[in-house]
Amino acid sequence: MTAPIRVLVCDDQVLVRTGLVTIVDAQPDLEVAGECGDGRAAVDLAARLRPDVVVMDVRMPVLDGIEATRLLAGERVTHPVKVLVVTTFNLDEYVYEALRAGASGFLLKDAPPDRLLHGIRTVATGAALLDPEVTRTLVGRYAARIRPTDGTPPKTPLTPRELEVLRLVANGLSNSEIAEALVISPETVKTFVSRILTKLQLRDRVQAVVHAYRTGLVT
Repeated sequence: MTAPIRVLVCDDQVLVRTGLVTIVDAQPDLEVAGECGDGRAAVDLAARLRPDVVVMDVRMPVLDGIEATRLLAGERVTHPVKVLVVTTFNLDEYVYEALRAGASGFLLKDAPPDRLLHGIRTVATGAALLDPEVTRTLVGRYAARIRPTDGTPPKTPLTPRELEVLRLVANGLSNSEIAEALVISPETVKTFVSRILTKLQLRDRVQAVVHAYRTGLVT
C-alpha cells in the first residue's frame, strides 16, 4: 500500500482549521501530520514533522503565511516543502506575493472540499495548482505591476506553439481544457508544458504564470 500524503494544516481560525483537519483526515490517502495557528509554528512543525504538503493560511499572527511560505519553499531553501495556500482573500495583493514566495498552489476557502482535496493531491505529486479565480486576479488587478514597464517582451526560447500553450496556462486552463482548445491530446499538452518549464528554467506551472505576465510574454 502507498503511504498516505502527510499534511500540516496552518490556520489561525480554530473553526476553519478544525474543518480542514476533518476534511483531510476523512480521506484514506491523506493524513494530518499536525496543525497550528501561526506561521512561525508552521515553520517549526514542518522542520520537525517533514509533511508532504503544508496547507497555509495567509493572514496569521506572529508570522504571516507569506513569510512562512518563503521560509518553507523559497528559492534559497535547501529542502523546500510544498505549500498550498488557502485563503479568503482572493483580491488581496498577498495572492501574487505568496506565489513569488514559493507556494505550489493557491485556492480560495470558498472552494468545495473536493477541490481542496484535489489541490493537496496535485501539489503533493510535484505539480502546481492555480485556482482560475486566482489567475484572473493576477491578470486583472496586478497585470500592470507584473508586466515590464517598457512593454517590450524579452527574447524567448519558446516556439510559437509553446507560447500558445503558455498563454492558455496563464489564463488558468487545465491540461484537458488546453487539449480541447488546441485539438491535441492531454499527453501532448503535458509534453509542451514540460518543455516550457525546462526552457524557461521554471519549477512549476505557478512560476510559469507569474513569469509569463512579469516578462510580458503574455499580455
